[in-house]
Amino acid sequence: MPSLQTALPPELANNAIRLYRECLRRAKYIGHKQHNTELVVQMVRQQFRKHVHETDPEKIQKLKDDAARGLINHILYEAESMTGRKFS
Repeated sequence: MPSLQTALPPELANNAIRLYRECLRRAKYIGHKQHNTELVVQMVRQQFRKHVHETDPEKIQKLKDDAARGLINHILYEAESMTGRKFS
């Protein structure tokens, strides 16, 4: 299965720390809109911390793909909300 990370800028997709920071930014944005910032940010932190010592390259790639998928889904959701159009 091809990596989903190609939909993100390479400097973000190839760097776990930048990916983490972007996930936190999105979590803060979503949390602010839903009035549960601490909960959403804590969920993101918990997921990254749970896998911080992972060394298997395939597992790391899958985890990065999962994070990229979450970011892409949020970007599409926001675009749909702003334009009123449905993207697929």
